[in-house]
Amino acid sequence: MRKQVVLAKPFSLEDEKDSENTPPNLIQRILSLFKNVRPGSDLSNFQLPPQMNLPRSQLQCYGEIVYSLDGHDLLGECGRRDQPIERLKSVVTWYISTLRPLIFGMAPYNPVIGETHHVSNAHINVLVEQISHHPPVSALHATHEKENIDVMLCQYFTPKFRGAYVEVEVKGKRVVKLVNHKETYVMNQPKLLMTFLPAMGAHWAGKILIKCPETRLEAELQLVSDSFVSRFTGNNKRAIKGKIFESSSRKQLYEIFGHWDRTVTAKNTKTGELEVIYKASENIAKLKTPIVKNMQEVSESESGVVWGEVSEGIMTKDWEKAREAKRDVEEKQRESLRKREALGQSWIPKHFSVARTGKDWDCVPLQPTVPRAPIIVPL
Repeated sequence: MRKQVVLAKPFSLEDEKDSENTPPNLIQRILSLFKNVRPGSDLSNFQLPPQMNLPRSQLQCYGEIVYSLDGHDLLGECGRRDQPIERLKSVVTWYISTLRPLIFGMAPYNPVIGETHHVSNAHINVLVEQISHHPPVSALHATHEKENIDVMLCQYFTPKFRGAYVEVEVKGKRVVKLVNHKETYVMNQPKLLMTFLPAMGAHWAGKILIKCPETRLEAELQLVSDSFVSRFTGNNKRAIKGKIFESSSRKQLYEIFGHWDRTVTAKNTKTGELEVIYKASENIAKLKTPIVKNMQEVSESESGVVWGEVSEGIMTKDWEKAREAKRDVEEKQRESLRKREALGQSWIPKHFSVARTGKDWDCVPLQPTVPRAPIIVPL
């Protein structure tokens, strides 16, 4: 059978206008899915119909936050700055760029174990692998060839039904290493909230901490949730505020404020000087769909291959085709699991070594750098 790769366009800032017209029956459809779910229940294994799936795997969503930018190399900029404080500001800017708009009531596919996503954009090479299915755990390794930067994510999430909303707590590590400067930046992830009542919405919320032990500098950011009240005032929607400070003395060096889908400003607390450090319209708008450069090198485990028929069905609104293809993907995974259990074998990831302590996961790439990918973001 001929290998087919189907990749959806990354969700860009300008695409939000198309998603604002929520189908009138969507909220009823969502609530009907949750009618037998008790508040507090873990939704990690919750199955969605194709009509509520985005035509992309969760691995593609993770990969996009690193390789999908509108021509501005914010990751490389982190390594090009001379002063430690300027490098931390650049890391903060890069982190803000990883916050992307969400579509209410829609979710990507839950990746199958062993699934991969490998894409290059100029000097950035990204490789993502699903290292566990129950619970769903994903590992990402990205390297910047020119600036010698290493990005590592090991992420797993626990979505829970809270009655009037779904709360998704994203756990695991996110580390950026500026190898030339011998600096490591450790950071956490915000929560994802999907509210049903009193108003529908999907947004990021919570506190973000970014620490560099070598420079003893830290950043603390607060994402202000898109609350029911803010929908009427319009002031706090997607607001971000925070500070950059010295770890030991807690002395504040910069105040951070703005909106992550518009502009974010840094204010020097000593001089009062203002600097716009991020413009969403210049970084997460007009994003391009990755293309296949070398079909022969595309892995059978590539997300665009594994979910290709499902995505094609969703994109053409052929729901029967999407349902059947999704059943096939899930049945293949169950069959693979049955075979491993019969042989007494455990799944071993191809690209990462994995350690698990209780509920905590840690992943280390098996290779020091990510090779060029057969799928690229066009210039």
